[in-house]
Parts: sequence; C-alpha cells; structure tokens
Amino acid sequence: MILIKQLNCCFIKIYYLALTYHNKITKLNSMNRFQLPDLSYSYGALEPYFDQETMHIHHQRHHQTYVDNLNKALVDTRIESIELDDILGQVSQYGSAVRNNAGGHYNHSLFWEILSPTPKTIPTGRLANEIDAVFGSLDELKMRIKNAGLGQFGSGWSWLYVKYNGTLDVVATSNQDNPLMNTQLASRGVPVLGVDVWEHAYYLKYQNKRADYLDAFWSVLDWSVVEKKYDRIIDKLI
Repeated sequence: MILIKQLNCCFIKIYYLALTYHNKITKLNSMNRFQLPDLSYSYGALEPYFDQETMHIHHQRHHQTYVDNLNKALVDTRIESIELDDILGQVSQYGSAVRNNAGGHYNHSLFWEILSPTPKTIPTGRLANEIDAVFGSLDELKMRIKNAGLGQFGSGWSWLYVKYNGTLDVVATSNQDNPLMNTQLASRGVPVLGVDVWEHAYYLKYQNKRADYLDAFWSVLDWSVVEKKYDRIIDKLI
C-alpha cells in the first residue's frame, strides 16, 4: 500500500509538472503568435519617394511595437486560435489594446505589401474596369484617395476597399481602424489599398506636407498586387 501511494504521488507530480510545462509553452506561443513581416525590398529601395530612414523606423520600430503589443494583448484577453482577419471582424468584443494593435499590424502589413521599387503603375483587367465604372477614371480615384487622406484629421489611413456587394469605395479611418472592423458601420469591406497618413510615415522627408507624400505614394504603389487582392475577393463573392 505504501508503494502504491508513493507511485500515485509520483504520477500526480509528473502530471502537474507536465501541465505546468504545457501551459508555459502555450503562453509563450500565444505571446509570439504574430511576427513582424519581412520586406521584399531594402529600406532604401523606394528612394527618392520614401526615404530610407523613415522606412527603417516605420517598419522596425512602429510596426514592431504593434506586433509586440498585439501579442501581449492577446495573452491578457485569452483569445486563442483565431486569425487576424477574424479578430478585426469582431473587434468590438475586445478592448482598445486589441483594436489598436491588431489594426496596426494588419494595416502596416498590407501597406508594405503593395509598395515596390519597380511597381506596375497602372491597373488593368477587372480592377481597372471597376475603377472606371465607379469613379470615372484612375485620376479621379487618386484624387478621392488623396482627399480622404488630407481630410483625415490627425492620424489615420485612406483606403480603397471592396464592399461586401462587390463594389469599390474610398474611405478614411482614424488611428489604426480599417474597413474590416465591425466598428465601421457605414464602410465595411475588405481593403485592397491603404495609405498610412500618420505623421511617422512621412514626417522626416515631407514634414507637414502630407499632400506631397500622398502624391509620391503613387510612384511606389504596385497595382499588380492590388489587382491580385481585388481578384481574390471578387472570386469569393461570385
């Protein structure tokens, strides 16, 4: 009997040690769930439109901070096994830490992806046809996006997004909000193009000249990436 009791005690200790280890690993993994994405180009590759120092600080410091704070917020709120798009789609259920940092991570990840030192400068295919149908011309779309960015008081973003009925629209959002969030009651959809109008995105080069920065954006926007995003969304809706 004594031996059996001793064995039982050993098994219980082993069980709790294993459970503690599992919990620590789970927490560690959840703390590092999201990672800073690598850029497909060097920090200086978008010169002279976006300067090297701004790109480095914007990516390595600002975006990294959103990633770090998002991982911490997810541990604190015990959100498990959920994708970033899903978090944004039900972001009203969470606090401001999740909303701000999940938005910051999503928005910047999209921003880096649509930039290129060798961009396709004019859209074609279904996206080009829809732009003409909705806005009248590419120039008019560019003006709408620029005006949305200029009209955003303080920090935020200017977006081209696909509504859930398949049509395109332009909207500005404050801080790190975006059209995926269920807090965007009048402008929900899936972004295909976003322009960061926080001062940290342009101030070292353009100072307070946000309009000049928004004009420069078109010289490094890769429409081929935007087209692919648009086509994937439309194919799901058909």
